[in-house]
Amino acid sequence: MITQRHPARPGGYNRKPLSPAGAKEGPRAYPAWPENNPAPMPTGRQAIKVWRGDNSLKIIPLGGCEEVGRNMTCFEYGQDIVLLDMGLQFPEEDMPGIDYVIPNVEYLKGKEKNIRGVIFSHGHLDHIGAAAILLPKLGNPQIIGRPLTLEMVKHRVEDLQRGASKKLKTLYIENLQQKINLGSFTLSFFQIEHAIMDAVGVILETPDGTIIHPGDWTIEKNPQGRPEIDYGHLANIKRPTILMLESLGATNSKEPVTEEEMLNNLYNLINKAPGRIIIATFSSQIQRIRQILEHAAKTNKKVALDGFSMKLNIELATKLGYIKIPKGVIIPIDKIHTVPDNKVVVICTGGQGEEMAALSRIVAGNHRFIKIKKEDTVVFSSSVIPGNERTVQRVKDNLYRQSDNVYHSDIIDVHISGHSNIDGIKHMLREIKPDYFIPVYANHYFLKEASKIAQGMGFRKDRIFVPDNGSIIKFTQNSAEILKEKVPVNYVFVDGLGVGDVGEIVLRDRQMLAEDGMFVIVTVIDKRTGQVRGSPDIISRGFIYLRESKDLLAQTRKKVIEIVDKSAGHGGAINWTYVKDEIRNKVGDFLATKTSRRPMILPVVIEV
Repeated sequence: MITQRHPARPGGYNRKPLSPAGAKEGPRAYPAWPENNPAPMPTGRQAIKVWRGDNSLKIIPLGGCEEVGRNMTCFEYGQDIVLLDMGLQFPEEDMPGIDYVIPNVEYLKGKEKNIRGVIFSHGHLDHIGAAAILLPKLGNPQIIGRPLTLEMVKHRVEDLQRGASKKLKTLYIENLQQKINLGSFTLSFFQIEHAIMDAVGVILETPDGTIIHPGDWTIEKNPQGRPEIDYGHLANIKRPTILMLESLGATNSKEPVTEEEMLNNLYNLINKAPGRIIIATFSSQIQRIRQILEHAAKTNKKVALDGFSMKLNIELATKLGYIKIPKGVIIPIDKIHTVPDNKVVVICTGGQGEEMAALSRIVAGNHRFIKIKKEDTVVFSSSVIPGNERTVQRVKDNLYRQSDNVYHSDIIDVHISGHSNIDGIKHMLREIKPDYFIPVYANHYFLKEASKIAQGMGFRKDRIFVPDNGSIIKFTQNSAEILKEKVPVNYVFVDGLGVGDVGEIVLRDRQMLAEDGMFVIVTVIDKRTGQVRGSPDIISRGFIYLRESKDLLAQTRKKVIEIVDKSAGHGGAINWTYVKDEIRNKVGDFLATKTSRRPMILPVVIEV
């Protein structure tokens, strides 16, 4: 069951068809409906179906253009489809009980055989987290990515269903000069910088345009042990070119921290720590974990890794030969008590305040082997993912109560973001010089701000498309536009083993229970007389404390008896469904007048 989170927004932008610079306006981007055709011109999804078969390039964001996460984009040319990323979105505060949200693939139903490949740009969960669920739904099409990324995908698939990873059709990107034919698409790659190893930029060439998509990216100044990346060569690929650029940094004007500055700060904290040092970072920060391990080896310290995903990622990177762990530097977490405190470094997950992550368990006192001491040093070597601000702040507050040495990016630079800033966006636009610009992978206001940046640099407004999830951006040799129609992109909720079975109504019930609680009224009715026998039983959860609300309970019972007696007083057969509805509505109104709260009313009528 696929559920709708909010009503669809008005479709697209009412733009005229666009044309290459200097040319006159071209024809409409879709064929005119023949005058001699007796059938009415198709509209909405019917129109999408009719015009889908024409040879033009369509770009359809299925997620990631109205939120941070759930990244997935569909590229379609004629009958050929290529997908980029299958990410998850972490639940918002108004989604009680939801584990995460995944993209809606209803548009791809019936077209599974047309999918030529699924490309994964890198291994962060907002780009691969939904793969284990969506790949089987789409018939397990070929997946393409660099080795670490595909190994992470395989592990997620295996975790969901043992043995399922054997069904995956994997194509590893061996080098960045590689070219892959995917029907009407020619796929090639380019190097990018991001906060995880094996991130890669994607080039998709079609007869009607060439898409350049870096995935998530940043521009590092003076990277350690790596050359700075030049994007100038992307200005020379086949035109027209369409740059789809992740735009989370569209409001960030701060000067970025260099890797050298960040590492020097981190190493100084490790060197000067009076006791143990606990560093919370993303499990995907393999490069940084390697750097800490190497520094620990040089300074005769021992490192314990804690967190399932962190241990797994380091194991995968080691097997692939991406990192070499200095001999003897790693010890099990349950052995740290055998080493002097000032020689212990713990690298763990939990920098986002996740409830079951290592740092959260340490702070809560639930960790089996670590209890915070005043002389411990705790470092947040991670940025806060939008939406996690409150949970991270709660962890910080509790840490400040337990330790005298807490450090994070608000007071010292101990982290480099994997996302660039305003200057970085300008740099990419200057280097690549695209014909069209589509900001993506962020909340809508970030996309609008990125659009303003491009316009401020002289880009034509009619060549910049700010999409919603579900927008269809259509390109031909002579035109480009956002169609009025949209594809379904309603939220699909994952709760436990259920995918899509928790709908909007269920979610609304959960919100109501969380806000005002539940009020159960059990009424026993004499079958012969239709009268209430005894006094109705009342169960309250999350609404009132029964022992302290005796007057309200007595009034409520009286109200229930009045409702039943009035319904039974007309004689004849009694419609008990109607009676329950009356109890639900009138008791709800009564409690609202008495308490200004309206709990979920659950009437139970038992005939005896």
